[in-house]
Amino acid sequence: MAKGVYIGVGGKARKVKKMYAGIGGKARKVKKAYVGVNGVARLFFSSGELRYYGTVAGLSVARSSLAAAAVGDYALFGGGYNQYNNPGPVVDVYQKSLVKSTSVSLFTKKYDLAAATVGNYALFANGKNTNAYFTVEAFNASLVRSDAPGSAAVYDLAGVSAGNYALFGGGYDGPHSKYSAAVSAYNASLVRSTPTELTATRSDLAAASVGEYALFGGGGGGSLGKTDYAAVDAYNASLVRSTPAELTAARSNLAAASVGEYALFGGGGDISVSSDVNYAVVDAYNASLVRSTPAGLSAARHGLAAATVGEYAVFCGGDNDIDYSAVADAYNASLVRSAPAALSAARYDIACVTIGNYALFGGGYGADAYSAAVDVYQVD
Repeated sequence: MAKGVYIGVGGKARKVKKMYAGIGGKARKVKKAYVGVNGVARLFFSSGELRYYGTVAGLSVARSSLAAAAVGDYALFGGGYNQYNNPGPVVDVYQKSLVKSTSVSLFTKKYDLAAATVGNYALFANGKNTNAYFTVEAFNASLVRSDAPGSAAVYDLAGVSAGNYALFGGGYDGPHSKYSAAVSAYNASLVRSTPTELTATRSDLAAASVGEYALFGGGGGGSLGKTDYAAVDAYNASLVRSTPAELTAARSNLAAASVGEYALFGGGGDISVSSDVNYAVVDAYNASLVRSTPAGLSAARHGLAAATVGEYAVFCGGDNDIDYSAVADAYNASLVRSAPAALSAARYDIACVTIGNYALFGGGYGADAYSAAVDVYQVD
């Protein structure tokens, strides 16, 4: 592994993240650089390439339908479900060194919750047990838990961090048997505001940020939950909503992540047709909310997870209604797709979070069993 290159700036050592060489009058990015040591070429610089790190200590309880967020030096996996509905309020904490602990917990056990980070807080919002919960729990950088003002009592909602806010949108209100379009925004002081609602009531949507915008895309709802949506709602830094071009296909249970100047929405399924359809399509929105369609995922699937690490958006896992998937697809800042090594086990309904140079994919369901596995992708 490359140890890095440093230069002195203002009396301090600064790590070189990018390096260029002039070739034919053009600046070309250096991906790797070597130096000769005792007649052997030794790698001394890497531009941040993605690789599969492997697995680390698993979750304390095998489960799916959990959520994850990072704060300070910690990545947190909270909530979840297994066949006994007994994960309890457990939170698994991973340090930047990937060492795990279980030093904190949620106030109550729940699953199908959402998570996002704002300021010095990781927020875990809503969820389900017997009923939908409207609790929002915050962990600070010292892992002290506090309560934030509750939002609508829903589950299967989406969360995203954008600018000075953590936003939670959509979901399903089980006790009242209806879908939600509500959006709650929390600032760094955990003060809650309620921007204009989404354009459609729906759950199982995805969210990502780009530039000053938080984007919510896709989702399912309608009569008997048999309508999928292509709608995309964008909220700017002032929480004003706009509606960019819709996704190229209506779908729910998709995944979203940001990379470079793009927010990507990938995969998903369509339950509004006579038989379930899975998608490989990826829609990319730039900071001006213009949509493009890069190469699709290598395999169509829903229930996948996506995280950003370095200059890559990584989509992992999923289900195509026939088989569970371990496939990983990565997109760089130029929207070029690559295929890193697959997950250690095929599964869907995974939670993912980024801490430092690592993207962690934890939990899920596959092969007729709930998983405690945590797979890690690294940018060197």
